[in-house]
Amino acid sequence: MSSSNKTDLTTFDFQGLGREVVATELAEITALKARIDENFSHACQLLLNCKGRIVVTGMGKSGHIGGKIAATLASTGSPAFFVHPGEASHGDLGMITKNDIVIALSNSGNTAEITTIIPILKRFAVPLISMTGDKNSALASEATINLDVSVSKEACPHDLAPTSSTTVALVMGDALAVALLQARGFTAEDFALSHPGGSLGKRLLLHVSDIMHTEERVPKVPENATVSEALLEMSKKGLGMTAIVDAQDKVLGLYTDGDLRRSLDNNIDVRSTAISDVMTTNCRTTNAGELAASIVKLMDDHGINGLLVVDENNKLIGAFNMHDILRAGIV
Repeated sequence: MSSSNKTDLTTFDFQGLGREVVATELAEITALKARIDENFSHACQLLLNCKGRIVVTGMGKSGHIGGKIAATLASTGSPAFFVHPGEASHGDLGMITKNDIVIALSNSGNTAEITTIIPILKRFAVPLISMTGDKNSALASEATINLDVSVSKEACPHDLAPTSSTTVALVMGDALAVALLQARGFTAEDFALSHPGGSLGKRLLLHVSDIMHTEERVPKVPENATVSEALLEMSKKGLGMTAIVDAQDKVLGLYTDGDLRRSLDNNIDVRSTAISDVMTTNCRTTNAGELAASIVKLMDDHGINGLLVVDENNKLIGAFNMHDILRAGIV
């Protein structure tokens, strides 16, 4: 749609307007803090005691916020899903059981698609938590608990487009989710289990045993090997290093690409020099049960590109390098 009132974009204060929007929404969030009251506590208790699932519903922009709230609840230990209220009246209401709890979002509190399903929820005694901008609305009045998410002003200059109101509703949803998370004793490890494909999940779930090379893929040579033989092993296994082991596979030392450069600087004869004469003894190792993410700092702090993995008897059982960590998506 065109307008006869054209704006001179060369002098338009985009930054000032952006800051004004942030200030408006921040003020509304600050005002919300005083409304985290006994109703909020009762809602949390109700949700904690839910034997089924938390069903979130809302129309339009409230629906988009509801979807995010449902996703946040589900990922933080409170089983939840979103149901479109329009579809609920045409069959999807069957997804809600008597053991569930419904959270309904509506800024006006009079959204027809939501008020239509209230009698059905009451018939099956399904608890209803409403999040409305009008505590005297039909939805707020019929709800088991109403959470006041009203705003005095939208960030939209016409006070029409849902902006402040959707932000405040989202913050209230986050407040519920985090309060429930802490009440359940939900840990970072629990979060990772529901996000195994994400970076957090990988940092908290992957152990050295998940990324290390094992058996025939582990570079190793006996202590009587020459530097030349060690180089062949390093080239074959492609980890930029090799372990030097005794007859029982116990680690005696390590030889790396860096050690090779230092050896060549000293003009050694790689064909005749024993690897035991140039290897690094007392080298750093790790165990298979260590979190892979915790190893990253160790490697960074000491400029290490690869590590050997040993058991409790210092027997070599694996090896990995920084490329394996990057490939696993840990960093």
